[in-house]
Amino acid sequence: MRQHSIPATNERFARPDWPQNAWYAAAWDVEVKRHLLARQIAGRKIVLYRRLDGKPAALNDACWHRLLPLSMGKLEGDRVVCGYHGLHFDSHGRCTHMPSQDTINPAARVPTLPVVEKHRFVWVWPGDPALADPALIPDLHWNHDPLWAADGKTIRVACNYKLVIDNLMDLTHETFVHSSSIGNDAVAEAPFVTTHGDNMAEVARWMINVEPPPLWRNQLFRKTGVYYDRVDRWQIIRFEAPCTVTIDVGVAPTGTGAPEGDRSQGVNGFVLNTITPETEGSCHYHWAFARNYLIGEQSLTTELREGVSGIFREDEFIMEAQQKALEENPGKTFYNLNIDAGAVWSRKLIDAMIDREILPAMAAE
Repeated sequence: MRQHSIPATNERFARPDWPQNAWYAAAWDVEVKRHLLARQIAGRKIVLYRRLDGKPAALNDACWHRLLPLSMGKLEGDRVVCGYHGLHFDSHGRCTHMPSQDTINPAARVPTLPVVEKHRFVWVWPGDPALADPALIPDLHWNHDPLWAADGKTIRVACNYKLVIDNLMDLTHETFVHSSSIGNDAVAEAPFVTTHGDNMAEVARWMINVEPPPLWRNQLFRKTGVYYDRVDRWQIIRFEAPCTVTIDVGVAPTGTGAPEGDRSQGVNGFVLNTITPETEGSCHYHWAFARNYLIGEQSLTTELREGVSGIFREDEFIMEAQQKALEENPGKTFYNLNIDAGAVWSRKLIDAMIDREILPAMAAE
């Protein structure tokens, strides 16, 4: 099974690597404060800050006058002051002050991006503002649901964002990359079911009566006080185009009903992932781990955050090495195994989003 994308056949159109009409996580909510934060999102350099009313704002990170990054300036009230000649821009991108003149050029504007704060992230929409429906923000409610305890981090990974999605959609690599924590032979050998829709793909894997890997054995002990030698384990991976992957994971003592829907005797977590392209060779990987057991134990939340962070560092080394190999072998075609079905469908859905944006413009030519 090979991966294919629909190429842009009109030479005037260079095929983009990501869709523009989508919500991308720009930062964790706590990162956006009363100071200027520079980020590159889907190839676009922006500056983020909080207005006096607490709402986030996002502007292109380039002054209308001489293109100095506005993030090199300062924040005065709700206005960004350019650090070169002192032009002021409000949160709507309008210039409100020019040095040494009373008349302000009405064309003096900095483009802005729609911005929404939800699920503990600040999201921006780099495409057509008229299409920026907040209802399209991916569902990551576990990150702030009072019935779950969650925390996470952001990794800037020196690889294409689709490599991170590939990695998440095929968890058989746990057997080989994460053998000391969450991986064992059962992950690589268990059967799985792949489904897909217009905007999603899902890979579901159940491992029945298997030995628990170290992390999950310890988590089950934390909850029950018993070290179980055999468990039923699940991994239900759901991709939402273009960049979000949620993974329903957990274990329960074998025979206690988890495959039939009763997970009450086990431990259940959600790995929340939303990946934001920066350039074609780098991305911001925002992740969190949420759990629905012992939710009042902050020490466990911190322990899990740091433990998962260590696991993802192992992934980071793999994906960055893969990116370097791709750059050294331009035009290389990936050859896919059965285990790559989820990744293949994810890429097809991303390509479909890009096609919907570029094909009408190509046809108009």
